[in-house]
Amino acid sequence: MTRQHWLVDRLFSTMPGVAHTIVRPGFFADAYLMLTGVAANLGVFPWVFGNSRNAPPSNEDIARVAVSALIHPARHAGKGYRPTGPELLGGQDMANAIGRAVGRSVRAVPTPAWMFLKGARMLGIPGDILSGVRFYIDDHKRGAFELGAPTTDVLDVTGRPAEDFETIARRYAALPRNQRTPANRLREFAEFLFTPFSPGYNFDRYDRELRRPLPSKPQFAPESMVWRREHGITDSGNYAASVHKMTAASNIGRPQRAESQ
Repeated sequence: MTRQHWLVDRLFSTMPGVAHTIVRPGFFADAYLMLTGVAANLGVFPWVFGNSRNAPPSNEDIARVAVSALIHPARHAGKGYRPTGPELLGGQDMANAIGRAVGRSVRAVPTPAWMFLKGARMLGIPGDILSGVRFYIDDHKRGAFELGAPTTDVLDVTGRPAEDFETIARRYAALPRNQRTPANRLREFAEFLFTPFSPGYNFDRYDRELRRPLPSKPQFAPESMVWRREHGITDSGNYAASVHKMTAASNIGRPQRAESQ
């Protein structure tokens, strides 16, 4: 999916008379805050991304950047923007912000990817999205979303500073489903217990049925020299060391399994 997005961007950028602007925010804050109800009612924040960090933007800030590019296409033609939040955050940093938003202590709890994906399916996220998310989880663990972040693109394009994670979390905490009520607590606890036993997607079969073309030499994004060059990242030595450290830490006590994108 990422390769196809990249190819489509290259295609549009070569079309004469077309004002083409790339907006690539990475992981949205929404992807983490879907778990606000669990945090509010059970005090835990499932975390599947090891020791990596991100500066996740709000849906609203992403939209404001896109709208600005659409309203003034000539001004933004040929440019690429990466909306982010104002600071890099790890799992417990996000848990603390959610805790302040919901009014209780919240702890980030390491969670295996298979359970995370089952829980996402229970939340109604379709298989086509999760088929890609399973690889983005490993990209995240390797530090793909903290490289080059945070940016000032939201402020530069819209004239307004990017929303911080706690501000975004407070909007999610105000939703009826995420309120701290006996009914919500019972529902979250029941779903938490049922998640390991719920059905998951068979992604390999899903990809075969769609006859998706696979790269001959698959790589995770941060390990690709093309990806790194196009994102202006040149510190390959420092990156390799940090990836080794993050991957080793996130795999302590876990069965080792080779995966690639």
